[in-house]
Amino acid sequence: MDISQARCPGCGKAMRISRVQCDSCNVSLEGEFELSPFAALTLEEQMFAIAFLRHHGSIKKMESLFGISYPTVKNRLNAIAARLDTAFEAPLSNSDILDQLARGEITVDEALARLD
Repeated sequence: MDISQARCPGCGKAMRISRVQCDSCNVSLEGEFELSPFAALTLEEQMFAIAFLRHHGSIKKMESLFGISYPTVKNRLNAIAARLDTAFEAPLSNSDILDQLARGEITVDEALARLD
């Protein structure tokens, strides 16, 4: 089962991972686990992204590997990037945090916790 695509059989909403276990020694951890943004991609999208990275971003190599045209490679990469953009939130820079503090959007304690 692709855990990144797990949906609740009752309501259809995304499920979260709360337990992981080692098959070898049965050690298990329980809690709330955050998945990588890559986990939001389908298995096919993950494999495409991995191949692209392994071949150092060579679109020519991707064309050859997957038997697809340049525009198709670009379209797939754009689709993957768009999916990742929705799953990724870039951290604020220190100056952005200080700007938020100056505007009164966050407290001093919140600013201190967010600063590097």
